[in-house]
Amino acid sequence: MKRTVRTTALTVGALIAALGLPAGAAHADSAPRTDLKVLVVSDGGPATDAIAAELDSSGTPYTKVDLTRGDRPTIDAAFLADTVDGRPRARYQAVVLPSDNPFAAGSAEMTALVAYEQTYGIPQVDAYTYARPQVGLQYFVSGGYAGSLDGVSAATTAAGRTGPFGYLDGAVPFEDNSPSVGESYAYLAQPAPGADFTPYVDAPIPGTSRRGSLVGEYRHDGRRELVVTFVYNRYQQQFRLLARGIVDWMTGGVHLGSSRHFFAVHVDDVFAADDRWDTTLNCTPGDVDCTGGAGTPNPIRMTAADADEAAAWQNRRGLTLDMVYNGAGSLDQREDHDGVDELADRMLARRAEFRWVNHTYTHAYLGCEQDVSVVPWKCATTPGGATRWVSRGAIDDEIALNRVWGQTSGLPLQTDELVTGEHSGTAILPQQPQDNPNLAPALADNGVKWLASDNSRDPEQRVIGPAATVARHPMNVFFNAGRAAEEVDEYNWIYTSRAQGGSGICEDHPDTTTCLPAPLSTATGYAGHIVPQEIRTALGHVLAGDPKPHFIHQSNLAEERIAYPVLDGVLDGYAALFADNTPLVNLRMRDIGTELKRRAAWTAALRAGQVTAHRVGDTVTVQAPAGLAVPATLPDGTRLGAAAFGSPYAGRATAWTVSTGAPLAYDLPATAAAPAARHAAGDRAPVPAPAPRTKVPEAVREPRSTAALG
Repeated sequence: MKRTVRTTALTVGALIAALGLPAGAAHADSAPRTDLKVLVVSDGGPATDAIAAELDSSGTPYTKVDLTRGDRPTIDAAFLADTVDGRPRARYQAVVLPSDNPFAAGSAEMTALVAYEQTYGIPQVDAYTYARPQVGLQYFVSGGYAGSLDGVSAATTAAGRTGPFGYLDGAVPFEDNSPSVGESYAYLAQPAPGADFTPYVDAPIPGTSRRGSLVGEYRHDGRRELVVTFVYNRYQQQFRLLARGIVDWMTGGVHLGSSRHFFAVHVDDVFAADDRWDTTLNCTPGDVDCTGGAGTPNPIRMTAADADEAAAWQNRRGLTLDMVYNGAGSLDQREDHDGVDELADRMLARRAEFRWVNHTYTHAYLGCEQDVSVVPWKCATTPGGATRWVSRGAIDDEIALNRVWGQTSGLPLQTDELVTGEHSGTAILPQQPQDNPNLAPALADNGVKWLASDNSRDPEQRVIGPAATVARHPMNVFFNAGRAAEEVDEYNWIYTSRAQGGSGICEDHPDTTTCLPAPLSTATGYAGHIVPQEIRTALGHVLAGDPKPHFIHQSNLAEERIAYPVLDGVLDGYAALFADNTPLVNLRMRDIGTELKRRAAWTAALRAGQVTAHRVGDTVTVQAPAGLAVPATLPDGTRLGAAAFGSPYAGRATAWTVSTGAPLAYDLPATAAAPAARHAAGDRAPVPAPAPRTKVPEAVREPRSTAALG
């Protein structure tokens, strides 16, 4: 059994003495300096790794000590604290441990941690431990519970909602994705008699009318611990819901990095028509997957009524769609219908209600020249075996003609954004392992700075000529399906075994694709299986703070309008979980690209050790290279110079601030007591709560399917 080491709290002076520093070395005002960095002590388990992943995602600096490594540093007084410019320095603002005490009994390292936390008022997160008096709880065998919480609805308590979890609406549902696989394990117990323990998240104790703590704060011996009594990994919804609050609790809402929840939806091929899946041939007539041009094309295209419904849906849901358009689609429609195109007329009449993105004029493939005489297609080659590439001029024409068509039609374009057809021009494995060398100069010719890529193939932002990529998440709502039965038929073809009448793709690629146990019913499979799966996947991206857009196709807003149940499910699911002070952020493509670019630059600067940040009293000081955008999360009411800092989100103020190279000095409100001040005020001093949960304006395993083409 692990043992909690208790020791008498040290004063700042005593710690300086313990470090062997001169007594006069302390700064005159004796206020300690606390560096804005977290210490994560890991045993290789999923819980500490999940918290580290959250810190990575938000851009919050941390140092990781891996207890499984023989060459790790020793955690002692010198590792934890020293002096800088004569002022005592706490090198970490919080400590994350895999349990309340992961060390052997009598460990000098745990003794050093306890003394450090007591001296500087540093909070400790017990990433996963079990219920017992040493962590302020009754033994779980005394009227508590130990076991699975699959499918259980936990909830934030009143203290949690007014404290670190005030961004949640209350419910914290535990996943239950498979009836045959245990996905969670937890200890539920009530506070031990006499313990100063405040539950923040609890759940019903089975067989009783009582509730037991899952996450709570234990104050004892001059220390504060966040006690978590359920195991989790970084991908599970229950952790993603609570991760922000765990970071907020341990940092007191004062930390580098920031996190918001994003959701953007691109609708590809607007004005064009998408070829339809043939349920008999198991391919798409008119597309490259039907051998020898088999079948008769039966295209899917939105109508004027579908355009009206898209606008009405936006108004109901408060989310703007990005219409990714091909101007030649309207030209073809007018040529075939005596100059009439009711869809284009309606969309253009309502053009100000949508965002618009150039998708090239005809949706031509812009990579290598395709040899479609075989399935799958291959790159055409010269007699000498060299790849034949689509020319720079042809790429220029596709981009420029569509831009001119859009501008002539009055579309409110951002001309530096581009989504090529099927993300072509960029490398697409296995047929085309490199970018078309003519793509980069064509992007430069047309002033393109943001180029879409497929997240299932090319997830990391990279530079192609003058442009940075913006990866988009494909939804498994297929481009060639306008009706639920068609979607299910194709889904069955892709995700069932050959013995079940499927393509066998799942058998050939078990590392990336999971076979269905049996084909889905074409009558119920869409609503009963595909929609919940796609909601879960997309909502997972949102909860992870991933700003990348999702993409569907205009065909999915036509006929049976099969995309809306998925989109509604994401929005409804989010609204049921989060308070009004934590709205979804709906950005256009260039702003998403900027967010990704800033994150990458910030991560690189942290890894290179180019950023330092610390707090002394009510002032946070950040030193960063000139030109680097610095993300910070600070209490509402913080000021940067003469101006108010940031905009409100989840009860805190957050913003990116571009460094000039001079120190950035943030002045915190008086209510944001420093850790040492809280410690001096006593073990029961209040921790500043997030700002009230008021309404604020909107600031503004991935499926890879051969059918999810741009």
